[in-house]
Amino acid sequence: RASVSVVVPVYQEDPAVFTAAIESWLDNDVLEVILVIDASDTTCREIAARYPVTVLVTDVPGKRDALRRGWNAAAGELVALVDSDTIWAPDVAEQVCKPFADPRMGGVGTRQSVYGSSGFLARITDMFLDHRYFDENASQSLLGQAVSCLSGRTAVYRRELLLEIEHDFMNETFLGVPCLSGDDKRLTTLILERGHKTFMQRSAEVWSTFPDHWRIFVRQRLRWARNTWRSDLRALSRRWVWRRPFLAYTMIDKAVSSFTLLLGLSFMIASIVERQWVFVIVLALWWQISRSAKLLPHLRRRPSSFFYIPGYIAVSWLMAVIKIHALATIRQQRWLTRQVAVENGTVVRTNEQPEEIPA
Repeated sequence: RASVSVVVPVYQEDPAVFTAAIESWLDNDVLEVILVIDASDTTCREIAARYPVTVLVTDVPGKRDALRRGWNAAAGELVALVDSDTIWAPDVAEQVCKPFADPRMGGVGTRQSVYGSSGFLARITDMFLDHRYFDENASQSLLGQAVSCLSGRTAVYRRELLLEIEHDFMNETFLGVPCLSGDDKRLTTLILERGHKTFMQRSAEVWSTFPDHWRIFVRQRLRWARNTWRSDLRALSRRWVWRRPFLAYTMIDKAVSSFTLLLGLSFMIASIVERQWVFVIVLALWWQISRSAKLLPHLRRRPSSFFYIPGYIAVSWLMAVIKIHALATIRQQRWLTRQVAVENGTVVRTNEQPEEIPA
């Protein structure tokens, strides 16, 4: 087992969630926990003072500089970059070390689940997460040894590689505009570009908060979609990704599906207008059966989600619309749920009130 340093950017986190998260990291017997806390966040600094952790205070807006400060201060062979609302299972540090037995392994991700929220959006998010970790990331790990994005909620890298890619990470631009978000996608891509592997260790499970209000959900998904378009379009224009055929295939599939997913909805609407009720019934049954097959690992764990399949399909359509809108506005660099944005080529704080995600 290699030594693990936990690096966490902290910005106005919910106190109860933050406290639970710190205790979960310390319970994993890691080498150290380094919290890079925004200077404006006095509450989280007071909470951190109760625990045996290292606190770095920063007045530089944005998450990327906080990550950089953290891994430069780290002493572990491996650095776990973790969000401040992410709670670990007791064996996460042990589990994420296992893939690094392969010297070619550059980064390792974990499985995520929903923490601290309930209701319709929480159930749907839980379904999307299980699909991601039992299908998308699992297939990329097995068939390509290249996960396209190690989620920033918990991603573990060799520290020496983080130092190697630091300059490219901090100076990323897209169409001449400095990139504000998308740090996890960028780090994963830089690791893959240099010929290393990335992997999803599903036996390492973490829990994070997710939006349970529609406005926050849409804003978060819009930010994620813009990041994905920027990263994947750039990657598909480079030679390295074509040396990993399955990774290239999944990127193309994700891009195309943003448009093709809405074809089914169009056929359904046209059939209702034309009163083709047999077709309507057959199509609805096909969606129910096919999505249930796709979500079988999730349904084994939560059988009642079978009745949420129609909602899952409807949210998939909403996300397809968001992705298309994200492509049309791809140059915009705003966090949308935090008081930070890119203005005139510089990362700055804004006067907008940040959206809070209820614990």
